[in-house]
Amino acid sequence: MAVNQSPAWQKLSDLAKSGIADKHMQSWFSEDPARADRYAIELDEIFLDYSKNRIDDKVLAGLLDLANQQDLSNWIMRLVTGEIVNDTEQRPALHSALRAVTGSGVTGYAAEVQLDVESQFTKMAQIVNKIRAGHWRGYSGKPITDVVNIGVGGSDLGPLMVTHALQVQQSPVRLHFISSIDGTQTSNLLTTLNQETTLFVLASKSFTTIDTLSNAETAKDWLEERIERSQTLMAQHFIGVSTRPDKMSEWGIPTENQLLFWDWVGGRYSMWSAIGFPIALKVGMKGFFQMLEGANLMDEHFATAPLAQNIPVIMGLVDVWNINFLDIHAKAILPYDARLKYLPSYFEQLVMESNGKSVNRAGEKVSYKTCPILWGEVGPNAQHAFYQLLHQGTQAVMSDFIVPVERDDFEQHSGAEKDASLHKQHHLALANCFAQSRVLMLGDAAIPASLKASYDSPFKHYAGNQPSNTIMLKTLSAKTLGMLVALYEHKTFVESVIWEINPFDQWGVELGKLIAKETYACLAEGVSVDSFDASTQALMKRVK
Repeated sequence: MAVNQSPAWQKLSDLAKSGIADKHMQSWFSEDPARADRYAIELDEIFLDYSKNRIDDKVLAGLLDLANQQDLSNWIMRLVTGEIVNDTEQRPALHSALRAVTGSGVTGYAAEVQLDVESQFTKMAQIVNKIRAGHWRGYSGKPITDVVNIGVGGSDLGPLMVTHALQVQQSPVRLHFISSIDGTQTSNLLTTLNQETTLFVLASKSFTTIDTLSNAETAKDWLEERIERSQTLMAQHFIGVSTRPDKMSEWGIPTENQLLFWDWVGGRYSMWSAIGFPIALKVGMKGFFQMLEGANLMDEHFATAPLAQNIPVIMGLVDVWNINFLDIHAKAILPYDARLKYLPSYFEQLVMESNGKSVNRAGEKVSYKTCPILWGEVGPNAQHAFYQLLHQGTQAVMSDFIVPVERDDFEQHSGAEKDASLHKQHHLALANCFAQSRVLMLGDAAIPASLKASYDSPFKHYAGNQPSNTIMLKTLSAKTLGMLVALYEHKTFVESVIWEINPFDQWGVELGKLIAKETYACLAEGVSVDSFDASTQALMKRVK
């Protein structure tokens, strides 16, 4: 039986049709003054307020019945202990094992891999400490000053997001990221760097990704403008991170410069592995482990907390309610802190590459919506861009507001006046975050009585009733960032269990890469284009 024909699903469908879907949240808050307290969960330094959703106790009970019907608790145990949950590739998805730094409480296959994980982190720490101490030298004997991470997808988005977020940490080396296949980033960056003091990190799970290897070849060519000895070039200016030591050796990277992870680490979950090498360079191994410990705290909560008080479970179930029963198919990620600029992009990959599926685990086409379209931006910029659609557009959108309550990074700026000014700006950010979620919920009811007359116009009408969550971090740190990312990983898994899909493969991505190679052969090597469709033939002939 398909999940959308199941008793629990039908019960929720009936609830949605009974008038709950159309009831305005303003009424719910008027009827229940304690609503904000009841629909909130706190874990250590992270707080979730999900009261601004079109739900009540009956809906929550129905969603928990659906979770139990889908055997969610058992699926959670299967995930964290290392059972095969990636059906199509016949392997576990053990990113949580990377975060069990102490190894305590870990069972099953997750416990068996701990020695391998520890071994790679030890090697990674040796390299990181050597570079940060200025002891890793380039070909001329000068210390490395710039490290360039060449990767794409999970090998780029995670490290880029975290290193930008943890700006308070001053790295002894400058970090740069290259991901674009068109050469623009590479060309622009290399003109600013010195071959003597630049180190490249090639990060690729398969070490066959054309985007990464084409940029790596360009980097090698640039180095060879100054370095004739290829052995010195590879030993002192390249580090590889991959699951394939054979491919790294074939490319020329010496074994001592190779960091490994494993095929049970999905690309979009790989920043917890040696792919997080740039993160460790930025914050040191201590900071890197603090991030892992924060994620592990969320892992343990996910594995042990009752479903009704489980933050990832509740967030996932509320999303299912919005998508499948309220017909809301778009979600905005709205951080109110510029340090989280790349968080929406990171979550776009995590969510849409995981749950952008239309076939269930049995290989059958599903007849219900699965993954929402996800996008986002730092709040103040978003307010001056797409918030118009959120407030007065024709479609419903759910939103996640994310904000740190405190700023502990301002003391690095000298001067009491400047410090006070920066704290004032932070309070402005908090005010905007709370105000926007309030208006999205209440609509016209949020307009003060003194302004009602000036808003008496159809052009200034705000319907409200747009659902949202607010996630508050005590402060933005390696620990809380680890907790936040792990929260979204597990929330995404919860949704996949309800929808009966495998969130750990990405065959759509793989097909695009395969077809691109075939197309490249036609463009670059003169292979006939006759086998392509008429539109693609015309485009390629125009290029030629």
